[in-house]
Amino acid sequence: MLAPKIPGWVADFKAFIMRGNVVDLAVGIIIGVAFTAVVGSLVKDVITPVLGLLTGGIDFANIFITLKGQHFATLAEAQKAGVPTMNVGLFFNAIIQFLIVSFAVFWLVRALTHLKVREDAAPAGPTKTEVLLGEIRDLLKEKR
Repeated sequence: MLAPKIPGWVADFKAFIMRGNVVDLAVGIIIGVAFTAVVGSLVKDVITPVLGLLTGGIDFANIFITLKGQHFATLAEAQKAGVPTMNVGLFFNAIIQFLIVSFAVFWLVRALTHLKVREDAAPAGPTKTEVLLGEIRDLLKEKR
């Protein structure tokens, strides 16, 4: 029985997907999504309640403006009624999340840059092959 012929693009795709930078990018995206969830929880469950306590019990998630002039006690009630709202508190939470993620990425890049500078500062000495080739070059110069 003959095996079915595999299209050429399958091999190309396999070579593409197995390159190191594609795999690294996929791992980075997965870690980024997990990190974003952790930061979201940090903002929603830790920072926002503390800010609310410091500002007299304000729940930032319930700071909103109804666009039709009606008044609702919570954002959930306004959304249930189908009223269009500008969710200022949720936007504020998103800004806090962005700042935390940006700060973490800044420190990560700074640390990696610092490691790269140290790595470049100590160049490796010549290999045995390079030393041998240098000696051969010097001997050839002497014969001329």
